[in-house]
Amino acid sequence: MPLEFSPELERHCHVFLQAQGHADSAHDLNHIYRVVNVAKKLALEEDADLAVVVPAAWLHDCVSLPKNHPERHLASTLAGDRAISFLVSIHYPSEYYDAIHHAIRAHSFSANVLPNTLEAKIVQDADRLDALGAVGIARCMQVSGALNRPLYSLDDPFCEMREPDDTLYSIDHFYSKLFQIADSLNTPSAQLEARRRKEVMQIFLRDLALDI
Repeated sequence: MPLEFSPELERHCHVFLQAQGHADSAHDLNHIYRVVNVAKKLALEEDADLAVVVPAAWLHDCVSLPKNHPERHLASTLAGDRAISFLVSIHYPSEYYDAIHHAIRAHSFSANVLPNTLEAKIVQDADRLDALGAVGIARCMQVSGALNRPLYSLDDPFCEMREPDDTLYSIDHFYSKLFQIADSLNTPSAQLEARRRKEVMQIFLRDLALDI
């Protein structure tokens, strides 16, 4: 079986990633596994090339920097470079390198690179879907806790009378970024899933309002 379609590729990626470390608990191996699984599903639904999508999804965060790092915007480019070096070392077919590098570079919000292939759009969608739904809530709290941010503003928890500022409060991140993700996704399959996950988050906020 060619390497690009074999479990051997994923075993190589798993071993490689275990040695890389991660910026925070929201970008750990569990995040990678979820992105890979979603990317595979989207690729099948959208008829994309798995030989690009699978390694790009596995390696998209092989270089990760904390949210507040001054060079955060360079992380996905560095990840693309490191990913290609790794793929060269395991003799992955070179005809996929450019497409994989682009998919990794374009996945990041902070890089501000538009995905120009279906495969890049799918990797970006899979990564962004992981910021939504129940797991998105949990990841938001993990990052905010690491940055020592309060959960919400005592005066206006749900940004009804002020502009959201997610440098100050965790819940503000829902309004400043997360709720906009559903409208930013590229593929119909991801857009459908995003609507379901967004509703989960809206229910959480309604329940939180009852609690506080």
